[in-house]
Amino acid sequence: MRDFRFGFNFFDIASPGDFAERCRRGERYGYHTALVPDHLGAPAPFPTMVAAADATERLRVGTLVLNAGFWNAHLLAREIATADRLTGGRLELGIGAGHMKWEFDAAGIPWEPFGARADRMAGLIEETGRVLGGDGYERHRPVAEFFGLAELAPVQRTGFGGSGPPLLVGGTGDTVLRTAARYADIVGIAGAYQLKGEPPGTFRLGTAAEAEERVRFVREQAGDRVDDIEWNVLVQHVQVTPDRRAEAERIHAERMPDMAVEEILDTPFVLLGTEAQIAAQIRERRERFGFSYITVHSPFMDVFGPVIERV
Repeated sequence: MRDFRFGFNFFDIASPGDFAERCRRGERYGYHTALVPDHLGAPAPFPTMVAAADATERLRVGTLVLNAGFWNAHLLAREIATADRLTGGRLELGIGAGHMKWEFDAAGIPWEPFGARADRMAGLIEETGRVLGGDGYERHRPVAEFFGLAELAPVQRTGFGGSGPPLLVGGTGDTVLRTAARYADIVGIAGAYQLKGEPPGTFRLGTAAEAEERVRFVREQAGDRVDDIEWNVLVQHVQVTPDRRAEAERIHAERMPDMAVEEILDTPFVLLGTEAQIAAQIRERRERFGFSYITVHSPFMDVFGPVIERV
């Protein structure tokens, strides 16, 4: 059973000072990682990660997750190597298949069916690993050697087949999770399920039974790699309250009418109760699902922070 790690993500940058203070506050709470999504209208991942590392002493930084459709292997490898160098080897790289159609449309990138996007993600991971390992830079090497330049390579050599930083693959679909089982150091279960028949990006929250089935699926696919995998869960809502059932009833009435109160109380993607109760939920869910790497959304960073010391 793995030790706990805790992460929080960023949705915005109000000012340089506010951003730096949030990072430092997260580090004081005991968070291990500051994470950045890859969405249009949100902060750009790589400069944000470098700034977060620069503002702190130990905080690791990562993406949760990059949209594979936005990247190609050579450009991504350059960003990874640069960020890992500038953060002193504190980078984690999360990749997903992408799910917001409007972002593809706005960026002028063709929107493909999910299977094609998942296959593209797998190909990006494979090719990025080759580039990080040195393939594809033969034309640059003579120039670098002539000028005595340092090689642009990651500090860490644990992920991407031993060529780069730790790799997280996040998603819920079979194709993405097969790729995670094959390549990922960390498997991310987000708990957001596309509603069938609705526009892409229309989600519902996953249940505990669905999370359990997805973890079981990855474990079956991973084979001999299964004990090397760390499990990340992205918690969608956190509320410290003396009456967790009343809060679940409120969420059911106001936000999740299709999810029963008992399902809200049981899902690993929601944390409700006193600080002690939430700490107990985290321990129970590590036992039940294997989730040892807990990530909360930025608005819940301060709410969840005091729980970390209890855990």
